[in-house]
Amino acid sequence: QVHLVESGGGSVQSGGSLRLSCLAAGYTSGTYTTGWFRQTPGKEREGVAAIRSDGTPYYTDSVKGRFTISQDNAKNTVYLQMNSLQPEDTAMYYCAADPWIPKWQLHKSAAYNYWGQGTQVTVSS
Repeated sequence: QVHLVESGGGSVQSGGSLRLSCLAAGYTSGTYTTGWFRQTPGKEREGVAAIRSDGTPYYTDSVKGRFTISQDNAKNTVYLQMNSLQPEDTAMYYCAADPWIPKWQLHKSAAYNYWGQGTQVTVSS
């Protein structure tokens, strides 16, 4: 049974940093593609970053240069390091995973079959 648990959310001021963690169970980290998504009330879930099983990262344009996705296979954990946070980054952040997702669907929530419960990130100005 695949199970994902996010942690690391919280409240920070503009310009601050947070590191989100996604602990995976039920499969060996590094064999699945993992994505980070975020969602605010009334809006669709937005793909933020993804990392494929070979470690190749992908980012949405709005976070390039500020966010870094990485994976630690020994800990079965995928991280999202978020720097230079802005109020518009405020959202519930979710990690998601699937055995394989084509590159052109990495940002699409419908492509992922497994989801965590989310962790809230709040950035104040």
